[in-house]
Amino acid sequence: MEVFLVSLLNGLVYGMLLFMLASGLTLIFSMMGVLNFAHASAYMLGAYFAYTLSLYVGFWWALLIAPILCGLVGALIEMYGLRRVHRNGHVAELLFTFGLALIIEKGVQMIWGLLPVPYRVPPELDFALFDVFGTQFHAYRVFMLAISAAMFGAIWLALTRTRVGLIIQASLTHPEMVRSLGHDVPKVFTLVFASGTALAGLAGVIGGNYHTTDPSMAFTMGPIVFVVVVFGGLGSLTGCFIASLLMGLLQTFAVVIDYSLADLLAKFGMTVTSDTPLAELLTVPVPRIGALLPYILLVLILFFRPRGLMGTRDT
Repeated sequence: MEVFLVSLLNGLVYGMLLFMLASGLTLIFSMMGVLNFAHASAYMLGAYFAYTLSLYVGFWWALLIAPILCGLVGALIEMYGLRRVHRNGHVAELLFTFGLALIIEKGVQMIWGLLPVPYRVPPELDFALFDVFGTQFHAYRVFMLAISAAMFGAIWLALTRTRVGLIIQASLTHPEMVRSLGHDVPKVFTLVFASGTALAGLAGVIGGNYHTTDPSMAFTMGPIVFVVVVFGGLGSLTGCFIASLLMGLLQTFAVVIDYSLADLLAKFGMTVTSDTPLAELLTVPVPRIGALLPYILLVLILFFRPRGLMGTRDT
């Protein structure tokens, strides 16, 4: 029971961190159709911006300023980069964002170095809030959960209950009509891209001191974020939320479950021996393949349900 509860709480924290990062990509990917391979780089920039700002103004001001800076970077990228290559199709966008991700990574290495920076949890939240069978659960993890939940509610309300959200959704399906009503559709897309980048920056601010802030953090988080977005379904913030929690719990429990397919077959009276076909594969414990499970689910969802869990159109 102790292992289950601790893993459940850790899985929720990691899942909500994935949602903070994936929600921004959901806005960009589903609403603009942009294959933004540099999205995880905004996550990395948010962490490094917050680390630098916290040295001068403290963590709480960095929590506010760093996502805004990432949003400004995103707006510049959309206006002076993506807007120019958009006319050449998705392949050009993919190559542009892929190259941009490499440039940002090298820029971070040149400015902050190759080693991790000492970006720490603020002292105000660096204490054990409660114990779970002797295992301490820190206040910062509860803070991460609260910020993620508040962000989910704010995005949902903004898109469904505000005039700006209605204009954004209408610009995607009926851009000519929105333009005829006097709205600047390119500015709407810039707002969407900047907002998505700012959300990634916020995830970096929150997650950079929870994990490690180093130049490889974008490469570490980038692939799993695309899995979350596609698995949850394009165009569905709720699907992104569910997929984030599922992937977080899956990867967390996979680390602690010392089980294999052979053990499962043994429950039904079937014994796996050395001469059994695929014996080596059947005896591999779950922790050894835990990192592959999200990608296996991605392949399965694309095969059986291309639109994802709650998507509105096929991938």
